[in-house]
Amino acid sequence: MLKLGLVLLLSATVYGCGTPTYKPNPSRVVNGVDARPYSWPWQISLQYLSSDNFRHTCGGTLIAPNWVMTAGHCISSRKYRVVLGDYDLTKNENNEQFRDVLKIIVHPGWNNNCLACGDDVALIKLASSATINDKVQTSCVPPAGDMVAHNEPCYITGWGTLYTGGPIASRLQQALLPVVGHSVCSQGDWWGGTVKPSMVCAGGDIRAGCNGDSGGPLNCKGRDGRWYVQGVTSFVSSRGCNTIKKPTVFTRTSSFTQWISDTMLRN
Repeated sequence: MLKLGLVLLLSATVYGCGTPTYKPNPSRVVNGVDARPYSWPWQISLQYLSSDNFRHTCGGTLIAPNWVMTAGHCISSRKYRVVLGDYDLTKNENNEQFRDVLKIIVHPGWNNNCLACGDDVALIKLASSATINDKVQTSCVPPAGDMVAHNEPCYITGWGTLYTGGPIASRLQQALLPVVGHSVCSQGDWWGGTVKPSMVCAGGDIRAGCNGDSGGPLNCKGRDGRWYVQGVTSFVSSRGCNTIKKPTVFTRTSSFTQWISDTMLRN
């Protein structure tokens, strides 16, 4: 636990995790809205090389200057890069930082043939550290076992498709997703036994994550006023991204805090 405490302390004090320079606009409207530029400065775009061009595939969260957390299902044998400080994917805004990937560590329990089995988390070590500034910052990692209360107002962010089967967003989106407690989300008319204790549900009405949001954060504000990445976007219903009583399911970060800490220290 000493190693874990040192890593979290380093993130919280040296790098000022979870305290964006540009404060997010709290929104309670339905569906997603354009985020305030650079108000989620830990949001990254994970991009893969295709025909000499890089294309957005997943989101992710900067949790240390040289480490990004994303979903295990986002990772394959492709060549990747990480883009930090981006807002509009279709424009060069001169705030972007492009980083090559040094190594990717997918959680050993992840099974690519069973998305709902859990352990859907991966860490990406950047070839060179991000430059921390007013537009690129780290999110806080919650302590092990931390639980977010039912109906807690959290936000999903990403460039995912605007609706099922639709185009990806050009500007970073945010949507309010109240947390659905495990006792509710695991009920038969919700997700039932598909949802494990190592997962967290949020949403369940017309607001949801969608394709392209995978790997990105579920942002929840802590009692200390900092933003914590309480979840890693994992899956939605096969019937559509915003199916009623089928909230977006996230990997619960606090179930993997020790693994995150150990992996960062060993690599």
